[in-house]
Amino acid sequence: MRIMTRRIGSSPRQAAGNLHRKDENRFPVRSLTPPQAAGHALAIAVRIFIVAVLAFSLAGVPVAVAVDSGESVVEQVIQRGVLRVGMSTFVPWAMKDKTGRLIGFEIDVATRLAEDMGVKVEFVPTKWSGIIPALLTGKFDVIIGGMGILPSRNLKVNFTDPYDFTGMSVVASKKMAEGMMGIEAFNKPGIVIAARLGSTAVTATKKYLPEAEIRMFDDEAQAYQELINGRVHAVVGSAPTPAFQVIKYPDKLFLPVEGTFTREPIGFALRKGDIDTLNFFNNWIGYVNAEGWLKERKTYWFETKDWESQIQ
Repeated sequence: MRIMTRRIGSSPRQAAGNLHRKDENRFPVRSLTPPQAAGHALAIAVRIFIVAVLAFSLAGVPVAVAVDSGESVVEQVIQRGVLRVGMSTFVPWAMKDKTGRLIGFEIDVATRLAEDMGVKVEFVPTKWSGIIPALLTGKFDVIIGGMGILPSRNLKVNFTDPYDFTGMSVVASKKMAEGMMGIEAFNKPGIVIAARLGSTAVTATKKYLPEAEIRMFDDEAQAYQELINGRVHAVVGSAPTPAFQVIKYPDKLFLPVEGTFTREPIGFALRKGDIDTLNFFNNWIGYVNAEGWLKERKTYWFETKDWESQIQ
């Protein structure tokens, strides 16, 4: 008698199930609690952020990373004992005297502010064209440097209430611009206007003298030297500096426009998101303005020449 045997195996579906169970044993899946899942996601996000920063840095793209310490600038300044002020030199806002010491209207303002805070002041001279980026990267605490409040700037920084008002005026070369009077006389092709790079003088020139050529300089003194040397027709700058240049060089320069042709508010500039510091600065400006101190300092630096002997 022949005994029939049948091999017992597994169906394809059973085989797949066995394989799946083996994989589960080899690679167990661990379920995460909500807090663990959140932490895991955060860790991944941090890694991605670091990789992105490194990638941009290697590519030569400047990356500014702001670290929120949770303290306002005012609190940091008081703890540090020093108020760091970004500024740029231009007469009579900020300049060096014969000994190399900084003097001027803005120097007085920043020094008084630091005194009222009970701290020392440290001035950080900075090129005007790069002064806002320097503020944003933490090179100093505030800009006190005759900065006009413009919407384009306000998108990047916060401004205090105005503590001063200024305007643009024009000083011209007697050699290059003989007989030219009024702002419109300079709005022609072939006319060359010098102005400080990154300043509101450039903005005013583009707006009121669109036909003229603008030649820009990092240092305002360079622009005036170009005018004195007879290489440009005029300089557009914040009053009263153009008038001072005429007094200094009456045989070479003249004022083709009486007074100013613009009016702009001036404020402190600080990093965004710091309400406490903005509140303190605004109240301080209101306080010294009410006591007449700002007016007295403005009169001294802008309406007299009593300080001129300090820089000559």
